[in-house]
Amino acid sequence: MVAEQAPSRKVRYHRRVPPPEPVRPLRFLGDALEILDQTLLPGREVWLSLTRPEEVIEAISCLRVRGAPLLGIAGAYALVLAAGGEEEVRRAAPAVASARPTAVNLRWAVERMLRALDARKGGGVREALRAEADRIREEDLAACRAIGRHGAALLPARATLLTHCNAGALATAGYGTALGIVYAAVASGRAVAVFAGETRPLLQGARLTAWELARAGIPVTILTDGAAGSLLRRGGIDAVLVGADRIAANGDVANKIGTYPLAVLAREHGVPFYVAAPRSTIDAACPSGKAIPIEERPAAELTESFGLRTAPEGVCVHAPAFDVTPARLVTALVTETGVITPLDGAGIAATLASP
Repeated sequence: MVAEQAPSRKVRYHRRVPPPEPVRPLRFLGDALEILDQTLLPGREVWLSLTRPEEVIEAISCLRVRGAPLLGIAGAYALVLAAGGEEEVRRAAPAVASARPTAVNLRWAVERMLRALDARKGGGVREALRAEADRIREEDLAACRAIGRHGAALLPARATLLTHCNAGALATAGYGTALGIVYAAVASGRAVAVFAGETRPLLQGARLTAWELARAGIPVTILTDGAAGSLLRRGGIDAVLVGADRIAANGDVANKIGTYPLAVLAREHGVPFYVAAPRSTIDAACPSGKAIPIEERPAAELTESFGLRTAPEGVCVHAPAFDVTPARLVTALVTETGVITPLDGAGIAATLASP
């Protein structure tokens, strides 16, 4: 039997200077919400101008805008666009909140906007909602920067990291959760290199994370999702970093499909598995991962690849967008208020109670 050979690769690390400011994937111009169409990256950088809540819902459903924190921000601005009057806002709210069922930030932001509408004392509906949406966006940016600082402290001075999907600037107001830790680590003087799983079926790792990190000058290596186990077995990975779309009250984590097996592999090989997410991603009303609704994606995302058919006509398709990682497999959850370890219900409750 031929022994498995060590990989013939030499990891490059980011030079010890701060990377350029991450991209801001969304901007609001008063009468239009402009989003960077993430379905066209990395080939083309196209900004879409959305003027009606229905257009924002379509962009959310088709993943033109994606990432749990960014979905909340986009949903908030969708209600601003609906604000011809209070009745129009309340009529649009349920459709916006349900555009992506797993990511709790979307529902959280819509509920917060409706509370702002209820609390309005004088002034226009649109003005009150615009102010609240702006606050949600700026709070997310501040939260991600805090997540970055807390998470960077967990990493060694020279860190080789593995990530999955995209939990960076493209998934937030413009800094990132898991990749926010990478940016903060580089800014603090750590030498960092990243391996990015391609993330089937839509390649958010290969298309988005790789584009984002390359733009920032941070060395990134793409690997197939199925290669993660052999990479971890060979050694040299200091931590796995991922984001989250919903975290249950007991600490179970829903994230892009493929996250759960990464957590199992990390545990098997003694590699820390870190989840990074703002408190808005925690669903205190959801007791455990079993209660998290898992979105099923269209079959064509598996049977076709960017316009080319890759599976026979008529085959059955199982296409969940997310899986659930039990809290016991998570080394630590990094939020804007600090690090929860071990991850359990008591830690979640304490974090939600923090000012």
